[in-house]
Parts: sequence; C-alpha cells; structure tokens
Amino acid sequence: MQTSESNVTLNPPVETRPVARKLSDDAYRRIDREVSKFPPEGKMSAVMAALGIAQDETGWLSVEVMADVASYLDMPAIAVQEVATFYNMYNVRPLGRHKITVCTNLPCALSGGARAGDYLKDRLGIEYQETTPDGAFTLQEGECMGACGDAPVMLVNNKRMVSWMSDEKIDALLDELSSKAATS
Repeated sequence: MQTSESNVTLNPPVETRPVARKLSDDAYRRIDREVSKFPPEGKMSAVMAALGIAQDETGWLSVEVMADVASYLDMPAIAVQEVATFYNMYNVRPLGRHKITVCTNLPCALSGGARAGDYLKDRLGIEYQETTPDGAFTLQEGECMGACGDAPVMLVNNKRMVSWMSDEKIDALLDELSSKAATS
C-alpha cells in the first residue's frame, strides 16, 4: 500500500524466497482452517493459531519453523518471530517434555505460589528457566493466569491449568507426568 501524497511504501513486499516446508500436511490443513476464519487479506491474523499448531507438532519454534509459518501466511519472518518471542506460551528454544509454568504474580506468590515454585525447584533440582538433565521437565515463571483465588496455580504444557497446588498435589502431578513420559 502506498500513500498518494508521498509515494512511501507502508507495507513492504514480503520476501518471496522459497522456504522448505517443516510441518506435516495435517498441520497445514489445521492452519488452513484457522486462516479460513479471516478475510483473505487478513490471512496473517491466523499467526498465533499457526504458531500453536506448529509448536504442538515440533515441540518448539525454531527459526526455520517460524520462517515456514511466515512463508505459509505470506508475512515477513521477523513479524512471526516478534509474535513468538512476545508471548511466553511459545517456546523458541527446546524444552523438556513437560513444561510447568508457576504463576508468581503477587497475589499467587502471597497465596503459596512462591512456596510451590521453591518446592518444585527442590524436587526437580533445577531453577526457573532450566530443564532437568533427563529432559523431562522445564520450569518457568508465569504472569497472571487469571485464577488468583485458586492459588497456587500452574500451567502444564500450555494446555492444562492446575490449582491449589500443595506439596502432595505437586508430587502427584510430577508422578503422573513422569509415568506418561515412561509409557510414550
């Protein structure tokens, strides 16, 4: 798009270099379903859903996977990277098989979130932003999850919220996740 007064390009053209496809046909079909929810000129509005689909399939968003999503949505790769690095639900580095995010915002921290985080750090032998040596768990701090009355609150693999996490409930969660990893 150009302005009539200054002839300045407001939306520079997207690079057209071919990008090797990194996702399965099923993932592209799922992305197409998300794209269909928007007008044709708003294809890039599906970027968050597309990143989620890509991450579910690959486990994390490498630069190559983000470039593939960008190419598929006809967007600049940097625009996709900006979205992926802004939101903490996207993993732009490899993580453990299970990501546990502890809400450490003030209301949760005061209602047991800090204690629950410390307990998890002790149990797993890692700090926040680290992964256990066996690659099973990554521990992260999270911002408000909108469930302050249920504190301490945790998010497991960006999909499942768990509440009122006592030491016993944390132990049960770790056992459950460990047994799932052993059977897969």
